[in-house]
Order: sequence, then structure tokens, then C-alpha cells
Amino acid sequence: MPGALAGLSVLDLTSQLSGPYCSMILADLGADVVKVERPGQGDESRAMGPHVAGESAPFMTFNRNKRSITIDLKTADGGAIARRLATRADVVLENWRPGTAARLGLGWDDVHALNARAIYCSISGFGQTGPYAQRGGFDRIAQGMSGMMSINGTEEGPPLPVPIPVSDIGTGMFAAIGILAALRVREQTGVGQRVDTSLLETPIAWAVYEASSFFATNEVPRRLGPGHRTAAPYQAFRTADGWINLGGGSPTFWPIICRVLGVPALVEDTRFATPPLRVKNRAALAELLQARFTTAGTAAWLERLEAAGVPAGPILDYGQVFADPHVRHREMAVEVEHPRAGRSRVLGIPVKLSSTPGSIRRPAPTLGQHTDEVLKELGYDAAAVANLKARNIV
Repeated sequence: MPGALAGLSVLDLTSQLSGPYCSMILADLGADVVKVERPGQGDESRAMGPHVAGESAPFMTFNRNKRSITIDLKTADGGAIARRLATRADVVLENWRPGTAARLGLGWDDVHALNARAIYCSISGFGQTGPYAQRGGFDRIAQGMSGMMSINGTEEGPPLPVPIPVSDIGTGMFAAIGILAALRVREQTGVGQRVDTSLLETPIAWAVYEASSFFATNEVPRRLGPGHRTAAPYQAFRTADGWINLGGGSPTFWPIICRVLGVPALVEDTRFATPPLRVKNRAALAELLQARFTTAGTAAWLERLEAAGVPAGPILDYGQVFADPHVRHREMAVEVEHPRAGRSRVLGIPVKLSSTPGSIRRPAPTLGQHTDEVLKELGYDAAAVANLKARNIV
């Protein structure tokens, strides 16, 4: 069955993670994504390890469902090929530093003049405007400048990054949302528009509790370690054989948790009488509950809490995650046949559409795998393609 975005053409000029993650989402939902890479070198993420038969495992995950064409965009003929691709594209996606696309003749004004219907999406470190617009941006820098690192870690320890590159991935997701919104408007107006999002703004936009607290009190949020800013007990606890997350923030669960853990007297403890008091005294509360959790294993506590209707879950490593029967049922690891790496696994699609589901139809491309195919679609004959290859333009 065709995907929801079948028939949509995307020109992907991006590299690394934020842009490719965005185009992966569009490709998974059915769009035809043509990924432009540098001849001989390709996307920088092809160098990321580990490698399987010379192919980058991370690259294979977030570049599946795409076609690869190599073009030297700094040459006149290479730029002409890219502009021909832009002329027929519904979406043009770039994540260069602001101004780079325009210098290559592929900026918003250039593409809009060629193809007024095209949605043009720019991802950058700090956005297309503002005092920092010309700075280069990376996930770790954005995590630090957004406030995210200042709240991550133990109360006494240093600020820590989130190990998953959440700013890169989240910005790719926001870009996809912006593109889909712009496509909806195009249905009404027939005209495309520019989508502008940045690595810095993504984690700032996610700070729903921290920003709300700061706006309300003017107090700077601090690190809480395993605790939660607005709820307690809502955190991780060590068990006799592992770790468990307890989702006990709701007032309804508090007396039930006390009963399950065998500490019914805490219900009457004035330090913990209300949700705000439990948050205020979270350290003392956590110490008391921790003493109980270490008396049994994770599975035993999960069974008791689940039977009582209290949300809880184990803390799994990635080996356990991908062996989990529910994760397997939801198909969050999918096998593909790669021309070099052979049978390999990539992450599955987290959005399930009932009528037009996404699918992983092809593995990530090898470098320039579809150059001849795409050039033929643009009208280049075999002699012209051979000439371009002889001059290292493609």
C-alpha cells in the first residue's frame, strides 16, 4: 500500500544527523528522497562507526528509504544538476550554515524563483536570523546553551549532556512537522514557503516544566538527579537485582504505593501529606522508599505494583530493549538487505498509520548508488552522464 507521502519528491542536501533524520521521516512515510552527496566522500556520517562491510551502521539507520546521487555542487554543471532537481521537488531540505546555500545558487530565493511550489526547509545551529545565526552548531553545544545540561545530572555533580543526540533528532522532527504544515498550506495557496528551525530552539521548546517554573517564580531550575521537578515519588529506585522506575506522581497512587511497599505509616507522615510537600521533601521520601525497594528484585516489585495499578517499569539496557516481546511486536527493529552489509537491522517506524502505514522499502544507499538513475530521470543521456563522471562532477 502506498505511504501517506507517496508521490512527494524531496531534494535532500543535508548531512550528519538533523537533516537526514528529517528526510528519513518523510521517506519512511512514502516520499521519494534524493540525497545529494559529495563525490568520493559522501555524507560525513558515513565515517561514523561501527562499520559493517565498510558501511556505517548509524548511516544505514537514518538514511534508509533514500536514493543517493553524488554531485560536486561547487561546479557550474554540478549546480545546474541540483537546480534541475530543485525544479521538480516538492521539498528542498538543507542544513548548512546560513548563507552557504545561497552561495551555491541553492538558497531560498534561488529555489523559489525556479519552483514557487517548493517547500524550502533550513536546519541550522541557531536559525537563519539573530546574533548567533552565523555560528556553527552541534548537538552538544545546543544542549549546553539551551539549559538542558544545567538540569541534567546529580544535584552535586557537573552538568551532563543527554547521551542521545536529542537536539539533532528533535530538530529533524520539528523540521518534518514544519514541512508537513507548509505542504498543507500549499494545498490552499499553490505556493511554497520557507521552514526555519534550529538545534538551539528544540531543547528550549522541550523545557515545559523548567520554563514554566522559571516564568512563574523567577528561580533558576536546578539539577534534581533521579527526581522529577513537579512530582514525587516519580523516579528511579535500585532494587535487589536492578533498577525500576516508579510513576507515583498522582495523589491517587500515594497510599497504594505505601501499602505495596509495606510502609503504610508514611500516609500519615506530615512531611508527605500533599503532592507539593512530597516534592519539597523528595530527598527524605526517596531515602525511605529506597530502603524498601532493595528488599526484593525488580520483577517482584513490578508484579506487585502492576497488580495494584501503579505505573512502573524496569530500566533496560539496549540488549534487553530489543529482546523485549512488546518492542518486537511493535516492530521497532526491522531487518533489511543491504547490498554490502547484507542482512542487517535498523530502527523501526514509531508512527503507525492504519490506512497508509510507513514502511522501510529499501536499505540506505551506497555512495552515489542512484546517480545514473536520477540523472536519467532528469533527461541526461548516457553520453552526458559519462561526460559528467569523466570530469568528476558526479
